[in-house]
Amino acid sequence: MSTYRSLHDGWTLSSTTGVRDLDTIPATVPGCVHTDLLAAGLIDDPYRDDNENRLTWIGRTGWTYRTAFDWQPDGATHTDLLFDGLDTIAVVRLNGTRVAATANMHRSYRLDVREMLTPGANTLEVEFQAPYDYTAQQEAAYGPLPGPYDEPYQFIRKMACNFGWDWGPTLVTSGIWRPVRLHSWSGARLAEVRPHVRADGVDVHVRLDRDGEQPVTVTAEIAGVTVHAVVPAGQHETVLRLDVPDARLWWPRGHGPQHLYQLTVTAAGDTWTRRVGLRTVALDPDAFRIIVNGRPVFVKGFNWIPDDCFPHRVTRERLAQRFGQAVDTGANTLRVWGGGLYESDDFYDLADELGLLVWQDFPFACAAYPEDGTTRAEVEAEARQNVVRLMSHPSLVIWCGNNENIEGHQHWDWREPLAGRDWGAGYYFDLLPRIVAELDPTRPYWPGSPYSGAPDRDVHDPSTGTIHIWTVWGQQDYTYYDTYTPRFVAEFGFQGPPAYATLRAAVSDQPLTPDSPGIAHHQKATDGNAKLLRGLGEHLPQPGDFDDWHYYTQLNQARAISHGVTRFRALMPYCMGTIVWQLNDCWPVTSWAAVDGDARRKPLWYALRRAYADRLLTFHDGGIALVNDTDEAWTGDLALTRLDVTGQPLAKDAVTFDVPARDTVRLTLADTLTTPADPARELLLAETGALRAVKMFAEDPAMAYPAADFDATVTPAHGGLDVHITAVTLLRELALFPDRLDPAATVDEQLVTLLPGETVTFHVTTAQALDPEQLLAYPVLRTVNEARP
Repeated sequence: MSTYRSLHDGWTLSSTTGVRDLDTIPATVPGCVHTDLLAAGLIDDPYRDDNENRLTWIGRTGWTYRTAFDWQPDGATHTDLLFDGLDTIAVVRLNGTRVAATANMHRSYRLDVREMLTPGANTLEVEFQAPYDYTAQQEAAYGPLPGPYDEPYQFIRKMACNFGWDWGPTLVTSGIWRPVRLHSWSGARLAEVRPHVRADGVDVHVRLDRDGEQPVTVTAEIAGVTVHAVVPAGQHETVLRLDVPDARLWWPRGHGPQHLYQLTVTAAGDTWTRRVGLRTVALDPDAFRIIVNGRPVFVKGFNWIPDDCFPHRVTRERLAQRFGQAVDTGANTLRVWGGGLYESDDFYDLADELGLLVWQDFPFACAAYPEDGTTRAEVEAEARQNVVRLMSHPSLVIWCGNNENIEGHQHWDWREPLAGRDWGAGYYFDLLPRIVAELDPTRPYWPGSPYSGAPDRDVHDPSTGTIHIWTVWGQQDYTYYDTYTPRFVAEFGFQGPPAYATLRAAVSDQPLTPDSPGIAHHQKATDGNAKLLRGLGEHLPQPGDFDDWHYYTQLNQARAISHGVTRFRALMPYCMGTIVWQLNDCWPVTSWAAVDGDARRKPLWYALRRAYADRLLTFHDGGIALVNDTDEAWTGDLALTRLDVTGQPLAKDAVTFDVPARDTVRLTLADTLTTPADPARELLLAETGALRAVKMFAEDPAMAYPAADFDATVTPAHGGLDVHITAVTLLRELALFPDRLDPAATVDEQLVTLLPGETVTFHVTTAQALDPEQLLAYPVLRTVNEARP
């Protein structure tokens, strides 16, 4: 027999140590202290204004969760107490008896409590030590370790970005953050199931927990194929081979269908069921090509951070929305960043269904980490658990040891403060690859990112392995991307503010200005707002007010990242990956995200939808690149026109092209096209079918644009309004921001450049009756060359 019972009801929360005396507050499990205090009305919203600053006491306080439950003997010989996630340093007591001490947010715990349960009422208590107290103890014992932030996240196995990041607040949590259950069983249970998938089937590795001497029959079934194995007395493991006739493969999105099979394993009344995809995955390490089912995949992706500072609030529905926003850009990959979590089962299930490849960092980021015996044991336990938990997912294609720690050791002046001490290398080059090779040998492992393939190679070498590009945003103009010819770019980004409605909901400043207190607090990057202004460079005017600041910096973010993406895609197949930093935010903030903390799409999202299209037309190295990321050859005629800003053609050419499947063709352009007579008044247009690329011969402030003039109408449409705009003059980067009128309103397109006589229709989704005059006026409707009153 095998039965489960959740223990999520009746919890209360009390402070145990610290400066506040709080007792028997209603608590939600799964949950955390911050959200319980918020629900009780004892703290203000941590995401609004600078409330975060007044909540640091929570992470310096000890907390106790308590509940009572009724239990009656059920005939089982074993009853285990299961905690899927405890955050983080905790002592568990049942009926007053200590049953466990925990020290790792990233792992689960199974506790044998059968002899401690009593018929009738039972009490369960989880006492959490203040995270900062624990890290201070660990740092005092080990000695300080270098990292970019004055926070001790490397001394605790906990979500690092809880301690703040250059896009996130410092909200150091405690709590029972994943489910807690009782599991009753007899005879035997499935302690571990590890499916090693092949293109034609699966080898199922099973480990049992058992309490008797009777043989145990294990059964595995997939696609109508059933195999049995008998585990004799005294043994605990077996392997079942299942060959699937006429197997249908699981493919990444854009390469084929995502066929999933249900795999079911049973033993002694215990059942394990997962969906698996039959596929192979390999890594060409020097070129850093991810190869699925024998086919190299160009990675078009996003880095993923925890979608909320309080991750128990991230539901399957919320993940589905965020994943939809990713795939709607054309992306095929998410990289789960090492400063966050091993994500929920829902996360990987959705990736399986959508064909999104998952790159999984182990949770180490941007710091030297201790390698003492206690920490090493925790790392091994969490890695073993999570490799086994996640390996059934076909979307998971690579394990990566860390984020930027090898780079830190090479380039961030760590060696003097380390003075020869360990810094994490033993995890990345020894422990973690051994665990992956033992438990999940069908997937590649990579020691870290950036990483060039060997410990003695410079991680900044773009000719092999992965690189991160932070010279752009940090020091250089975004055109500096053109100096890179990388194999694979696993991180690069450029900041922009969130949507206006997101800022207005999070910041109470009156009025909003780029430097008003709330706006400044919701900018966590060092010198961030100054870098936003410097980043405009000669590309856009310096803003005169908040509305211009908001539009120009959002536009500049979109241009910068699309410039990098199209540059690297034009290098395909030499370059085989771009992973933008980042898809999402965990709260409302000015950041590198394409989707802001209130789930609104920034202009960057729309630009990436063009840059990640399966077929791309882009100006590249003085010519044109045509990128074909499909299985069909791409042939056609390319029309090229040099024209002036009034729309008058000055020179024309036409080229027939033929781009093989999954390849790129680069074309040289005639001098008559590339040499303007008056750069301030001319532009170059390339068109094939519905695809278009536009290049101005001067930066926008230097262009002699006519003042924008257009005809516009607003008409009712299903779900909202259609805004029809016909250009009388050239309209540069036309954008509509309906959230300024209705915070729930969205628009289907952004940043459209129109030539005289051309028309675009924006569909605005809204339930409100928006005023057409306001919808067509500054600051809702914007264009770079707008006529200002």
